Amino acid sequence: MRFLITGGAGFIGVSLANHLVAQGHTVRVLDDLSAGYAERLHTDIHFTRGHVEDKPKIWRLLNKIDCVYHLAARVSVPESVLYPREYNQTNVSGTVAVMEAMRDAGVKRVVLASSGAIYGVQSVEKVHEGLLPNPASPYAVSKLAAENYVHTIGKLWDIETVSLRIFNAYGPGQSIPPIHAPVIPAFVQQILGHGSILIHGNGQQSRDFIYVDDVVRALALAATAKGINREIINIGTGSGTNMKQLIGAIEVTTHQRAQIIKNPTIQPGVINLVADTQQAENLLNFTPQIALADGLAMLVERDPQFQPNTNIRK
Repeated sequence: MRFLITGGAGFIGVSLANHLVAQGHTVRVLDDLSAGYAERLHTDIHFTRGHVEDKPKIWRLLNKIDCVYHLAARVSVPESVLYPREYNQTNVSGTVAVMEAMRDAGVKRVVLASSGAIYGVQSVEKVHEGLLPNPASPYAVSKLAAENYVHTIGKLWDIETVSLRIFNAYGPGQSIPPIHAPVIPAFVQQILGHGSILIHGNGQQSRDFIYVDDVVRALALAATAKGINREIINIGTGSGTNMKQLIGAIEVTTHQRAQIIKNPTIQPGVINLVADTQQAENLLNFTPQIALADGLAMLVERDPQFQPNTNIRK
C-alpha cells in the first residue's frame, strides 16, 4: 500500500513509518520538524518538510495514496493550557486542511491518532468509547474537535474514517523537553542522572502506559481492518499504573534509587485514566503484547539518550 503520515517524523510517526517500510509499503512523511527528527526515518521514506495546514503541499503528497495516517499535532496538556490558540490552529485547523486535501485528491481512508485525554474525569474504573467525553484541557478539546471533524467530513465526502484514542505511549526516541516532558522518559532521565522526581499530589494518580511498538501494531491494523468506518477505538493496555508504582518499576529497571519530592499543593490532573480495550480486541483483533517492565527495559537499553557518554536530545 501507499501511505502518507502527517507528523511522521515525531515519536510515534517515526516508528510507524519505519515499520510500514519494513513491511514493503511505500511511505511519504510530512512534518514541520517542530518536534520531529527526519534523520530517524528510513532512507526509503519520502520526507517533506511542511506544516499540516499547507493544503496545497498535502494535496501534492496525496497522489496515488491509499490511506492517510494523521498524527500531526501538538501534544502537551500543560502547554495547551498556556497556548490554546496554537493548539486549536494545529490540531483542529490542520485536521480540516488534511480532510479537504483528501477530498480533492480522492483519497478514501484516514486513521486519526486521537487521545485518551478526551475522556477527562469519569466515574468508571476503565473508560470506554461509549462514555460522554469530558475534556479537561485545551489539548483534549482540540483532539475531540478533530475527531468530530474527521468523522463528520468523512461521512459528507464518503471517506472512511477511524479514530484511535491512544493512551500514554512511551518508548525509545521520545523527546525530553526542558518543560512539560512526558512522564516516563523524564523519570528515567532523572533517576539515571541522580536527580529529583517531583510528584504532584499524593502519587496515586493512575495512567495506562503503552509501549510504542504496540501502538504501531494497532495503527497498522487500522489501515486495512474491515467494518471500522466511523469507529472510535481505545488503544491502551487496560492496566493502570500509579506514579509510585511507576517509579518503583523504573528503580528495578535501572538499579537506581529515586530521589522523590512531593508537592501536595499541585493538582495532578485526572486521577485515573485507564482504557477499556474490548473494542480494540473486537474490531482490530488487537491486544497489547509488551508489559510495562519489559517496555521500560527496552527503553533504557535501546534509547541512546539513556546511554553513558551520549548527549541528551532535546
